[in-house]
Amino acid sequence: MLNDQDFKRIITRIAYEIIETHKGIKNLALVGIQTRGDFLAKRLADQIQRIEGPQLPVGAMDINMYRDDWTKISHHPTVRPSNIPFSVDEKNIILVDDVLYTGRTIRAAMEALMDFGRPARIELAILVDRGHRELPIQADYKGISVDTDASDTINVLVKEHDNEDSVYKIIS
Repeated sequence: MLNDQDFKRIITRIAYEIIETHKGIKNLALVGIQTRGDFLAKRLADQIQRIEGPQLPVGAMDINMYRDDWTKISHHPTVRPSNIPFSVDEKNIILVDDVLYTGRTIRAAMEALMDFGRPARIELAILVDRGHRELPIQADYKGISVDTDASDTINVLVKEHDNEDSVYKIIS
């Protein structure tokens, strides 16, 4: 569905949308949701820096202990450290993730973020929106929308973790 050129175009477009929406980058920070959202957040920050100049603060957050379905995934979830090396208080935070599906991951991410402080605003940037929401959550910045059945799978691969940039839809 997407290749490395598509990734570059989408990251560039979303970077411009963020800058345009915020009329610059003042008081803005990105927090990527591990495992792939953190790499996408870093890429977005790098692209915004190429356009605007200054480097945005970027953090990475593990949300496994905040999930409402962690016992379905594993009785012993792997919890990685979060790294948010800046205060989130009164900042406009953009959460970055690879796929938006039910909304439950984003709900968990917002809850986890609140443990770091009180942002002025929280927005969401995602690479793929596959629909089937269970919670009233939507992306402010979106790469692509993909029609899926609930049984389908969207696999996002990023170079930093998977040695390639691509998105695949697996039909079940």
